[in-house]
Amino acid sequence: MLPFYLGEHVMGLVEDLRLFVLVVENGSISKAAEKLRIAKSAVSRRLALLEERYDTRLVDRVPGVWDVTESGHELYHRALQVVGEIDEIEDDFANTSADLTGPLYLSVPRDFGIAFLNDVLISFKSRHPEIQLAVDFDDRTVDLARENYDFAIRITPALEGHVSGERIGTVQHRLYASPAYIAAHSAPKCLKELRTHPLLHFRTARRAVWSFEADKGKPISFPFQPFLNSNSGVLLLEATRKGLGIARLPDFVASEDQAAGLLVPVLSDIKIPSLEIYLVHAETRRLNRRMRLFAQFIKQACLSER
Repeated sequence: MLPFYLGEHVMGLVEDLRLFVLVVENGSISKAAEKLRIAKSAVSRRLALLEERYDTRLVDRVPGVWDVTESGHELYHRALQVVGEIDEIEDDFANTSADLTGPLYLSVPRDFGIAFLNDVLISFKSRHPEIQLAVDFDDRTVDLARENYDFAIRITPALEGHVSGERIGTVQHRLYASPAYIAAHSAPKCLKELRTHPLLHFRTARRAVWSFEADKGKPISFPFQPFLNSNSGVLLLEATRKGLGIARLPDFVASEDQAAGLLVPVLSDIKIPSLEIYLVHAETRRLNRRMRLFAQFIKQACLSER
């Protein structure tokens, strides 16, 4: 156990860092003093002591000038993490009997979110109305640390970037066409014949590449010029239903239509590499109770669908 005087020292430092965060975020010593309900002179004195402790200027403050220094910016970002972790510890252990209040920001791929996660997210919010859930449906790769997202869901072969994550599922892709299209054009029997058909591609590049696997797992690259490009799986699904061509669609988009007989698989014997579904967070982020609760809930929802 830490000596009592050392505990007081650490807690005093944490409060000074919390004060410094307020000063930077408000861009003013006086505004920080108002929020803390203490005298402006007290904030100035504690800021000066913090600069003395680290032997560096944190804020340039002369008449007409108020600017956070490079050292000040570095300390601010590190202090933000420390203060945040202390607050999360307080939430987790000092208030274990309290409601799980607070925000939870989530970024999910548009089509996957709409096709699969809508009911899951609504169910989570219904069970935990005190959590302020905010969900961004967007296919772009968000910067979890800079954009203040708690979690993102990514569908990818492997994780990249400064994130930590857990695999919560797998997405399979297949080639599909409508029964009417097959009746009118006949199904291709090999990749060479596939080139003679109009192909519908998820993305917007003029030239596209689909990846397949040979019998022994050897990758096969299949470049082509798409008949239709779109970043909307819903549009590609509808175009395939209407007989515009053959599309490579994920199971969460096409499974219901296949079961209903509205789509039929094409070249079923050719394997398409699967993608993994990850629930990710910034690698420096510690999971608070809200995040842990959501992670457990969504993992269970994905497991129940397998």
